[in-house]
Amino acid sequence: MQKTKLSTQSILPLTCSRSGTCCFGKAVMLNPWELLNFSKEKNISPREFRDLYCEFGGIRLRFDGKPDKKGQKACSQYIDGAGCSVHLGRPLACRLYPLGRQIQFNKAEYIYHGDKFPCLNDCAEVLELPKFSVGEYLKGQQVEQFEKAQDEYLKVMQNIADIAFELLLDSGLSATGDTKTIAAWRALGNEAPELLAERLGKEWIDCLMIPEIPETIENPITFAQKHNDLILLKAQEKFGSIETFQELQEASVLIMGVALHLSRGLGADTKGISEHWIEIAKSHGAKE
Repeated sequence: MQKTKLSTQSILPLTCSRSGTCCFGKAVMLNPWELLNFSKEKNISPREFRDLYCEFGGIRLRFDGKPDKKGQKACSQYIDGAGCSVHLGRPLACRLYPLGRQIQFNKAEYIYHGDKFPCLNDCAEVLELPKFSVGEYLKGQQVEQFEKAQDEYLKVMQNIADIAFELLLDSGLSATGDTKTIAAWRALGNEAPELLAERLGKEWIDCLMIPEIPETIENPITFAQKHNDLILLKAQEKFGSIETFQELQEASVLIMGVALHLSRGLGADTKGISEHWIEIAKSHGAKE
């Protein structure tokens, strides 16, 4: 699909017509910080929000509302005729829409997909509304804190994957000629999210998506860092006394699954990331 890169000075028809069409038929992925913010706005616990309104253990917002004329179901938070019921707590994907954001060479770029600006497909009336620069739009959508959370969770994702690398490479497992671990990593990268969530199990899914961190923490970077520490501590408790190569192999696969499940919640290319990590492991002696 064609991809158009934008600068913060790019002028686009970004004034919303409030028709609500963007609240139907989407796949809105969530990181743990976003899930927490949704729950605060809903005035329920993160666990309650996740169990009521999310899929795959909390990484995707449920779209199970009344369908539109195209048969696309509404977001679970959309109220017909009124709009988003948790607008102030909405995640980065909703704040950015119709724009996308990608990280290349540690720099964020804003984009949109397709040969036509997305809003024009269903909301041509936006052409009659005031235009904004991308920078003005982002400021108005208050994306800064949510972008910080997204970027910090990318670091958390890598830190979790590093545990899987250590269990494979630093433990002596790869030196035994093990080929099962890399094969399993590849399978994880291709696995459907509902199956991966089931494989990880409730204990790890809860640790990943609804960490026991005080809700009073307002800084997303601090929140993600504390979450990172909890995950590393849990891994140490679970894997610190492993004695057999079979246990090492199973632990490496499990914790890689946690990293890849988080990657999907961050909207990343889970299969591509899996292949990237496999090549790194192979370059350090792992076998396939």
